[in-house]
Amino acid sequence: MTVMVVFTVYFLVPIWWLLVAATKARGDLTTTNALWFSDMNLLENLAATTGYGGGVLPRWLLNSVLYAGGGALLGTLLAGMCGYALAKYRFPGRELVFNVVLGGVLVPATALALPLFLLFSQINATNTFWSVFLPSIVSPFGVYLTRIFAASAVPEELLEAARLDGSGEVRTFFTVAVRLMFPALVTVFLFQFVAIWNNFFLPLIMLRDEALFPVTLGLYNWNTQVNQVPELRLYVLTGALLSIVPLIVVFLLLQRFWRGGLGSGALK
Repeated sequence: MTVMVVFTVYFLVPIWWLLVAATKARGDLTTTNALWFSDMNLLENLAATTGYGGGVLPRWLLNSVLYAGGGALLGTLLAGMCGYALAKYRFPGRELVFNVVLGGVLVPATALALPLFLLFSQINATNTFWSVFLPSIVSPFGVYLTRIFAASAVPEELLEAARLDGSGEVRTFFTVAVRLMFPALVTVFLFQFVAIWNNFFLPLIMLRDEALFPVTLGLYNWNTQVNQVPELRLYVLTGALLSIVPLIVVFLLLQRFWRGGLGSGALK
């Protein structure tokens, strides 16, 4: 318990500092206690941050929601279907395909950014929404996790009973397997959502149009101009606080689905 408390404080202190800093006036950032409030200016800071640059920050947040929400949803669906197929169907080369997927898990995303840029540049698709969105729907870790979960949580007898009742393979997957795999699918969705939301290097390489930036790249762009525009320091802090709100909301909404053993009573 002591170790858990120490690590909890370690992870929460930066978030607390960010919350405190976002409530201060620009002059109080360096002249007051970094971990405690001074004059409360949160609403003024939010209004100034969201209105700066013609209101570009809300556009960046919307872009991140589209990139992360759509990419995580499609990525989870594809990963679940692939993992289920690898777990429940016997076909030549199945283990080879799974080993290739494992190899994909070991490759860091940053190492794939430059090859992806070269591929998209061949079809003149860089600096577009799709250049960031399409690579985001691929999740080798999701395929690995759903395959392991499907192998243990989806009984063969239940699938056979569904087939005997006249259910096709696609219908069996969506009506039977998905419900039993739901904890794993939620886990994949959360991991994928966070990974896409925090993705920085791929948008940095792919995008030049500021209107297409996700919030991470947009705040970085502001941060590079702090020396020329000092008020941007406070805007970056306030924008960073806004950027973590969707992550917190998603975790709070989906944490109740993190439970196992859904299929333990499916068979007598």
